[in-house]
Amino acid sequence: MLKAENVTKTYNAGKKLALEDFSIDVPEASIYGLLGPNGAGKTTFIRIINQITQADSGNVYINNQKLNPDHIRQIGYMPEERGLYKNMTVGDQLLYFGELKGMTKNDALKEAKYWFEQLEIDQWWKKKLSELSKGMAQKIQFVVTVLHRPKLLILDEPFSGFDPVNANLIKDQILKLKDNGTTIILSTHRMESVEEMCDYVALVNQARKVLDGKVFDVREQFKKNIFNVTLAEVNNARFEQFNNQFEIQNYSTENELVSFDLKNNNDQNLLLNELMKVGKIRSFDEKIPSMNEVFINAVSGNEKPEMTL
Repeated sequence: MLKAENVTKTYNAGKKLALEDFSIDVPEASIYGLLGPNGAGKTTFIRIINQITQADSGNVYINNQKLNPDHIRQIGYMPEERGLYKNMTVGDQLLYFGELKGMTKNDALKEAKYWFEQLEIDQWWKKKLSELSKGMAQKIQFVVTVLHRPKLLILDEPFSGFDPVNANLIKDQILKLKDNGTTIILSTHRMESVEEMCDYVALVNQARKVLDGKVFDVREQFKKNIFNVTLAEVNNARFEQFNNQFEIQNYSTENELVSFDLKNNNDQNLLLNELMKVGKIRSFDEKIPSMNEVFINAVSGNEKPEMTL
């Protein structure tokens, strides 16, 4: 759906590097997480897609066509800094923004009615934005963004300002849009949202892409071969022998169960055979790092995957 090839962007006559040789490939009908610390270059790339600014070099393609003004109507963009008019009624704003995206008044009304029912906000049509809470205004911003049924949806911190119930409501609507064929770029610092929603991610740091790939594959790249083990009916003498042979961490006991973490770079079947000599295995799970851990490690540079994706 969207491809960026070797995009570079500088500001202040080339003195400030915002993006350097940046490339990603966003599959159609996927949710693609665009991650990175503040100032990494994410917003610059989003502005390039929306043609608010232009790249110094490199190209961006939508459906194999070089980015051009006709693509604007295919894109929905929800910025982190929301852009609604405080003294205009909700209904007037929806019609106004719908017409800006090329919709007729009737089509905008029809789509607005659909979204008002989905988000349970039917009674807000004649209210001014200034009369709404931040969370309520966020819902209107979301409706404005998706009203024209964009093929490419760009969401920058879409859950900001929402309580857990409404955040989950918006999440469900985003997933439904994906299921119906919309391609979504999600820029967020909420790593739990990335794990729950994203199919792919790219991590940007200091203007360069650090890594990208499927979420599961990226997490796999950062694993440390550590397993969490829980045993019952432990033979203490055998456990001492096992403890001298392997690296055991975070040992604990509860309700006659023994739990610990275990670092192992060898054959897992061999390890399981050794554990069965110690006691009955209740659980044996490899610890896969969360996206939050991946983010921190990749950005800090303390740990890097063995191979790039």
